[in-house]
Amino acid sequence: MLFAVQVTFRKLIEQRASTWDATRPKNVRVPGTTMALGRGDLPHDLTQLVVEATLGIEHGFWGCVSAGATFRSTGRKRTHPGRAVIAAHRQDLARAEQIVGAHVHFWRDGLPTPAGEALSTFDSLWRTLPDGGALRVEWPSLRVA
Repeated sequence: MLFAVQVTFRKLIEQRASTWDATRPKNVRVPGTTMALGRGDLPHDLTQLVVEATLGIEHGFWGCVSAGATFRSTGRKRTHPGRAVIAAHRQDLARAEQIVGAHVHFWRDGLPTPAGEALSTFDSLWRTLPDGGALRVEWPSLRVA
């Protein structure tokens, strides 16, 4: 079963990095990863969230986080149920990564994609964040807090 996840992305310009952390129902915190900031581009995990939500991908990375997956990269203790979510959706996770990559590529090249408008919206929001600024997004609704 999938539940809404609140994800806060932080832009750390001086450190040239971005981070995120998520909160699942019952205030279960999921510490996220630190990613290189690049040239101000949207962080990979934010593009993943936007495209998965826009295309209704239920068993990609964010759907699995919602369902209780415990990925090594998130810093949470790996649990049997969390590993089971990943095992049950391993092919879905790999496919979601490919789909997201393709849609982000289309968007960056100015080609049509159903995720284009949402990616552009989040790109604008991300670019306006100051150093240390945060963007809180709900998956899968893409509501911004």
